[in-house]
Amino acid sequence: MTDFHDLGLQTDVSMWTHQLLERRRVLKLGLAGLGMLVTGCSIAQDNSNGACLTEIPEETAGPFPADGSNASRQNLNVLERSGIVRSDIRTSLATGNVAAGIPMTIDLQLLSTTGGCSPLAGYAIYLWHCDRDGRYSLYSSGAENEDYLRGVQVTNSEGKLSFQSIFPACYSGRWPHVHFEIYPSLEAASSSSNKIHTSQLALPEAICKTVFDTAEGYSQSVRNLSQISLASDNVFRDGVEEQMATVTGSLSEGFNSSLVLAINT
Repeated sequence: MTDFHDLGLQTDVSMWTHQLLERRRVLKLGLAGLGMLVTGCSIAQDNSNGACLTEIPEETAGPFPADGSNASRQNLNVLERSGIVRSDIRTSLATGNVAAGIPMTIDLQLLSTTGGCSPLAGYAIYLWHCDRDGRYSLYSSGAENEDYLRGVQVTNSEGKLSFQSIFPACYSGRWPHVHFEIYPSLEAASSSSNKIHTSQLALPEAICKTVFDTAEGYSQSVRNLSQISLASDNVFRDGVEEQMATVTGSLSEGFNSSLVLAINT
């Protein structure tokens, strides 16, 4: 576990240093910003200048994308596997094993910043995250033979899609997060060379604490979360307003996380 965390943090730090120069210079989270996170594009379109949402920042895919790129000194590509286009990503296609953890639905809506905030239909999103032990399938010790918590979905006419997953852990050195890559079509979603945007979704602190402090199997995340903050996280420290998910639900019934995101098209 230690080697895998060290590799992830080192890679994310180097990528963040470069991307910081390209990202927002000032954090602007007033009431209007908070309202945008909750209600999405309808709030943004009410602005006097008619502007849409700000484009979600480009982020590192990290060391464990399994998208055909040369990551962690391996060329793994789960995008070529039969069955990877799926809504429920909890089960490993390779072994049939199911990732344990508190259920969480991840709902995304993809909009165009240059098209009047119009929905982007027919785009593919590849999404992945760690399990409740902080392990990434295909890479981490004990999960090399698994490919759970990875999947592809296509946006509908409203630019929406949904994944059934679990609440991810907080591993050492990173705020709890979900990775995703955006492709212009399902056909293009076969290799990272075709992706048009990469980013990450952040999870709210209060919900993380509720899960980690109470749910079975997340005890390691309690200590890890206490040692990290959004202000010190190497990806989210320069602003997280376009990436912070809205999360509702409960431990008994599971959680729903949602994010409205926009890209330049």
